[in-house]
Amino acid sequence: MELTQLTALSPIDGRYRKKVEHLDEYFAEYALIKYRVLVEVEYFFFLADQKFFKLPLKARHSLRSMLENFSIDDANQIKLLESVTNHDVKAVEYFLKEQVEKAGVGQLKEWIHFGLTSQDINNTAIPLSWKHAMEHEYLPSLINLQNMIYSLATQWKDIPLLARTHGQAASPTKLGKEFMVFVERIHNQIELFSSIPYAAKFGGATGNFNAHHIAFPKKNWVLLGNKFVEDILGLQRMQFTTQIEHYDSLAAHFDALKRINNILIDLCRDIWTYISMDYFKQQTKKGEVGSSAMPHKVNPIDFENAEGNLGIANSLLEHLSGKLPISRLQRDLTDSTVLRNMGVPMGHISIAIQSLEKGLSKLILNEQAIKADLENNWPVVAEAIQTILRRENYPNPYEALKDLTRGKQKIDKIAIHQFINSLKISPALKKELKAITPSNYTGVNPAY
Repeated sequence: MELTQLTALSPIDGRYRKKVEHLDEYFAEYALIKYRVLVEVEYFFFLADQKFFKLPLKARHSLRSMLENFSIDDANQIKLLESVTNHDVKAVEYFLKEQVEKAGVGQLKEWIHFGLTSQDINNTAIPLSWKHAMEHEYLPSLINLQNMIYSLATQWKDIPLLARTHGQAASPTKLGKEFMVFVERIHNQIELFSSIPYAAKFGGATGNFNAHHIAFPKKNWVLLGNKFVEDILGLQRMQFTTQIEHYDSLAAHFDALKRINNILIDLCRDIWTYISMDYFKQQTKKGEVGSSAMPHKVNPIDFENAEGNLGIANSLLEHLSGKLPISRLQRDLTDSTVLRNMGVPMGHISIAIQSLEKGLSKLILNEQAIKADLENNWPVVAEAIQTILRRENYPNPYEALKDLTRGKQKIDKIAIHQFINSLKISPALKKELKAITPSNYTGVNPAY
C-alpha cells in the first residue's frame, strides 16, 4: 500500500500528521539532507574567506541561491546519488560538486568537503537542526503553554480550594496558586534547558585535523575549526573528540525534556483528578460523543491523550540520552540510526502540548462543587485552631484537636464551634477562632 494517513506505521505520520507536519523542516530526511548541504556550503565559503582559494562573487551568489532555494527535488537528486554511493554524506558532496560546476568554478570543486569526514557534517548539521527546532518550535510552544497556565492561575487566584495530601483533606489553598506551581516549575526547567550548549564536533576523521594539518601544517586548524563552528554555525565546538561528538550535551537536552514532560504529566493527572471530583466541567461541541454506550459522558480525553504521548516521548528520550554518549573506541555506527529518531519524541511532545492547550481551553470552573467540598471538611481548620492556641500557651492544643477530629465520622461547623466554646479562653480569642473557616484559611503566597 502507498503511504497515507491510513497506512502509516507511526501515528505521528498517520493519525496525527497535521499536528506535527511543521517539524518536517527539522527532523525529516529532507531536513537532514538540507542541513548537511548548508554546512558543506558554509564551510566552502569559509575556506574561501580564509584565503585558501578565490571564489568569484557570481559563483558565491549562485551557490547561496541554490542553498536558499533547496527543494525536495534537490533532495531526491541526492538520494539518487546515494543509491549509487551507498553513503549519504558522500552523495551530498557529489551533488555539491555538480553545483560548483554549474556555478562556473569547477576547478574549485575539490574544496567541497575538504579534509572532512562525514561526522564533521552530521555532528554539525544535526545539532544545528536541533537548535533551530528548539528555538523556533519547541520552546515557543512550551512558553505559550506556560502563559496559558499563568492566565488561568490569574483568573482563579482568589478561588479557595480544599487541598489534598495523601488523597486526604488538608489545609486549604487557592486554585490559582496550584496552577502557579506548574508555571514556576516550567519556568525553572526552561532556564535549565536554555543553559545547555548546542555542542558540535568538527575535526576530521578521528578529531585531530589530521588531513587538514598534513595539507596546510602552518595553519592553526583548531582556531579555524572553532571559528567556523562557533561564529558561522552558532554552535559550540568540542575540543577533544573521537570521530563523533560526545553527545553529552544532547543527552542533557533529552534529560531536560524528560523532566519537563514529567511536570506536564503531573499537571495532566491533577486536572484529570479535579475533573473527576467535579471541580471542573468541560465545554462540549455539537456532534461529539464521549462514549459509544453512555450518552452523558464528557471524558477528559485531551489530558489523557497528552499524558499518553508524553509517556511515549519519555521512553524514547530515555533511550536516546542513555545510548548516544556511548560509542566503542573512536566510533561505532550505532549513533547514526538512533539520531534519525530524534524527531519522533518531539512529534509526541508536540501532540501532547496541543492536547493540553485544547483541554485547558475547555475547562469550566464549578465553584459550587469546590465550595461544597470545603464546607464538608471543617476538620481542616483544626491546624489553625491548635496553632493559635499554641501561640496563647494553651496546654496540649494539638492533642485536644486530634481527639476531636482524627478519624471521626462527621465534624462540621457546629462541632468545631462547640469545641471552641468548651475551651477555657477569653471571649475575644473564641471570636478569633470562630472566624476561621475552610474557605478563608488559605494562607499567603507571593503576588503574581
